[in-house]
Amino acid sequence: MLKKTLFIFFLFLALSIQAQQLNFPLANPFFYQIEEKLYTPDYYFHTSVKPWLTSDIDKLINTDSLQNEYVIKRNFGRKLPNFFWNKIFNDHLISINKDGFIANIDPVFNFELGKDLNGDNKTKYVNTRGFLVEGSIGKDFSFSTTFYENQASFVNYLSNSIANTRVVSGQGMVRNFGKSGYDYAWASGYISYTPSKYFNIQFGHGKNFIGDGYRSLLLSDNAFNYPYLKITTNVWRLKYTNLYAEFQDLQTPHSNDLGFRKKYGTFHYLSYAVNKRLNIGLFESIIWQAQDSSGFRGFDINYLNPVIFFRPVEFSLGSPDNALLGINVSYKLADRYIIYGQLMLDEFKLHEVLAGNGWWGNKQAFQLGAKAFDLFNIRSLYVQTEFNFVRPYTYSHRASIQNYGHYNQALAHPIGANFWESVSIINYNYKRFFAEYKLNYIVYGADSAGVNFGKDIFKSYEDHPYNYNNFVGQGVKTNVVFNDLRISYLINPRTNFNISIGVTDRLEITDLSRKHSSYFYVGIRTSLHNFYYDF
Repeated sequence: MLKKTLFIFFLFLALSIQAQQLNFPLANPFFYQIEEKLYTPDYYFHTSVKPWLTSDIDKLINTDSLQNEYVIKRNFGRKLPNFFWNKIFNDHLISINKDGFIANIDPVFNFELGKDLNGDNKTKYVNTRGFLVEGSIGKDFSFSTTFYENQASFVNYLSNSIANTRVVSGQGMVRNFGKSGYDYAWASGYISYTPSKYFNIQFGHGKNFIGDGYRSLLLSDNAFNYPYLKITTNVWRLKYTNLYAEFQDLQTPHSNDLGFRKKYGTFHYLSYAVNKRLNIGLFESIIWQAQDSSGFRGFDINYLNPVIFFRPVEFSLGSPDNALLGINVSYKLADRYIIYGQLMLDEFKLHEVLAGNGWWGNKQAFQLGAKAFDLFNIRSLYVQTEFNFVRPYTYSHRASIQNYGHYNQALAHPIGANFWESVSIINYNYKRFFAEYKLNYIVYGADSAGVNFGKDIFKSYEDHPYNYNNFVGQGVKTNVVFNDLRISYLINPRTNFNISIGVTDRLEITDLSRKHSSYFYVGIRTSLHNFYYDF
């Protein structure tokens, strides 16, 4: 009875809310069009802090008007058929807008069928059903909740990854389903409150992203959802983000009564618009375990201060934790051309870096990228290219539970460490048709015969075999070429309801093996989240 009462209460709460302070989905079909406007040199917009608030975007571009451009009008002699037409192609399934509150309720789903033509030649599938409820009370308070139930069978390289991690990329822990499938469920949600024009406070269970690239080497949306409290401050040309989060470790033994081992993270990110073209962001984070050698530690209040520098605090505690520093830079070369980059320092000794002798503790990463909108003056042609480089043992820690990961996945790049990668993306849309091609070329060094060569961030860095001569690609050198082509037709822009057809080709080559997968698929889905299968 209590559970049923709570469910009705929260459902009523969800039906009493207005969409002003909602997060803008990172997988929205209009993402590139809106991003182009946000990069325009006429504005001081902090593009590197994602997800963006819809209310912030609406100050520069009306998102509802953009969606209305895609409305398919059809005039019927009778009102009822026209009502159903709009529900399918233009509107939310259920909408309430009355007396100061707005609520929207929609089904979410992903029904996909495909076949790996170079693998086991068996039919693969994804069967996802769920719901999305979001809305707002007035202009200052918003709410969103989503639930997904899934059954799926994946191509071999993904199945192998799931067998090792017990987790579907970004979507939670699995149970076996049928002969070769998996069953998994996941939920996300948050409340968002803006008490003044200077502050936004969010409490939720979801993901965050810091950066201007396709990947982020600071904090990405690669891993599974996690509980977080985020406080964002906007003053003058500054945007300051405080993020407090709890993560789970699936590697270490745990109690059936207490669940998986917990660890905590605190993140500071200060974004400064130097002018209307140049933006510089300073990043710091700290990861620590909830239980240390002295017993239960919990959330360390030393890291609660929103304006303190973490590294001196961590040093004063005896350097028990995992501290990272980073910088994010973006520059608008012209109205439609952007260059960007990141530098992340996990450990840094200048004389060891300058020596160039591959000291194992040189744990750094960097990113360089560029993006162009309306390339060659072709409307809606978007091109992006990016290079990511992460040295061995980066993101790992002496105590493996304090690595920069959550739920058996990296909080930054899905590969972990000890790799370099080139990513290029071409995206084009015409009316409701969307086409995207992506090419990844990856070189990483895999572990061999139980030796830790620095790719797996969930292993202790104390297990490194050599103090020097550690370089990217060491271990079993692996080359991956990943091609993905997808063509979609947008059915309903409110939930990115689309029909897609595509092919993914992955070739993995080492000195010992050659693995090739060509996956052809068709799907009908509501695409609201990024899932990274390109590794």
